[in-house]
Amino acid sequence: MLSSVEENYLKYIFQLSEYSVNGVVKTNDLAYKLEYSAASVTDMLKKLADKKLVSYKKYYGVSLTKSGQQIAVHVLRKHRLWETFLVKKLKFTWDKIHDIAEQLEHIQSDELIDKMDEYLGYPKFDPHGDPIPNKNGTISVPNVICLADAKLKKTYLLANVNDDSAAFLKYLNKIQLQLGDKLRILEKEEFDETIRIAVNEKQQYVISREAALNMFVKESK
Repeated sequence: MLSSVEENYLKYIFQLSEYSVNGVVKTNDLAYKLEYSAASVTDMLKKLADKKLVSYKKYYGVSLTKSGQQIAVHVLRKHRLWETFLVKKLKFTWDKIHDIAEQLEHIQSDELIDKMDEYLGYPKFDPHGDPIPNKNGTISVPNVICLADAKLKKTYLLANVNDDSAAFLKYLNKIQLQLGDKLRILEKEEFDETIRIAVNEKQQYVISREAALNMFVKESK
């Protein structure tokens, strides 16, 4: 039985590894994500290495072992199913669910999670557009690109938001931008890389580069 802190480490290593080279995560990147000191993170990585859940080398980084990855994906599955349940059935807004799901993801009953998955109709994606692993740990990776890399004059659908902080999601609420909305790239500013978009062929907004880097889209058919 792992502690909730240990499970969080494995989950965040897995998430960061998706954007890293060869699945290796730098200690400083993990410390930044967890908002812990580098020394604290190093101590925990040594403990997880002793349990054969990670491979850790000083000055190189950390990667998950097969056992560590299985646990990480299972925790991620619970987190995203809880987020889906909170939005679909309890009518929470998407900016309020992350912290609640962080607590609920450590419930150990597999039967409860599988029943919830069935009750929700086996959803493929959570309210932020992130793929939900199935009970076997398989993840369907969506074919998306970053809004910052989207092409001018093309129309896309907003498929995923990478930043699930309340501040960012409230910003999207403020401009009434939701998953599934049609975005057409009207202009890219060379000076500061802001992007002007049309949403559902109605409202127009100027999106900062930082916001665009946290929004992922797929081509509209």
